[in-house]
Amino acid sequence: MASDCSAEPPRTIALVDDDRNILTTVSIALQAEGFVTRVYSDGSAALKALTENPPDLAVFDIKMPRMDGMELLRRLRETSDLPVIFLTSKDDEQDEEAGLAMGADDYIAKPFSQRLLVARIRAILRRKPPLAADAAPDEGQTGSEDDAQELVRGRLAMDPARHQVSWNGTPVSLTVTEFLLLEALATRPGVIKSRNQLMDAAYPDDVFVDDRTVDSHIKRMRRKFRAIDPEFSAIETLYGAGYSFDGA
Repeated sequence: MASDCSAEPPRTIALVDDDRNILTTVSIALQAEGFVTRVYSDGSAALKALTENPPDLAVFDIKMPRMDGMELLRRLRETSDLPVIFLTSKDDEQDEEAGLAMGADDYIAKPFSQRLLVARIRAILRRKPPLAADAAPDEGQTGSEDDAQELVRGRLAMDPARHQVSWNGTPVSLTVTEFLLLEALATRPGVIKSRNQLMDAAYPDDVFVDDRTVDSHIKRMRRKFRAIDPEFSAIETLYGAGYSFDGA
């Protein structure tokens, strides 16, 4: 009987946290979703393993003894572009900004929903195909040209395939959630998107969040754009209705 060569192998997720309870519970949750997991309670040991045998994605706690998540990411980025999600204390924006500047892909504050973490992992992995797919882009793939197409709306440029955003040619570092929210708005300029519609775009796989979470992400996203353009006003609030993007 012929084997199914088209079946995609399970993706591997590395978890690095000095809290063994978190390692155990998150590992079990990810395995239940079909992922293979590797767990490390020490940043130094994790760095060696991640370099020698890279997983598909890693989740780092920031606050760890000896080598914290920031130092681990800094040293990893010297040789690797492995996707990384940070876990850290709630509303610690300094950690978030520093982590994103160093090349983290997303940031989730503790305490966190395991379903949200799974959704964010899947969102990032959708933008980074397995190595086998990278090696054979012409064999039966469909939609790759669309995936690589840049979205340009006035001074905004978005590259979904590379998860890159720029305004007036200046790069803007967005989390996966912020990127998905902006993409949903910019795809149809001038169209009002309700908070529920934006939550559906940014939180796949039936992850439920408070609609105020969308407001918080929009506020932080505006702040990032205004850091490079104080006059930025492309994301408009329509009170009682939602948000829209002005593509002018």
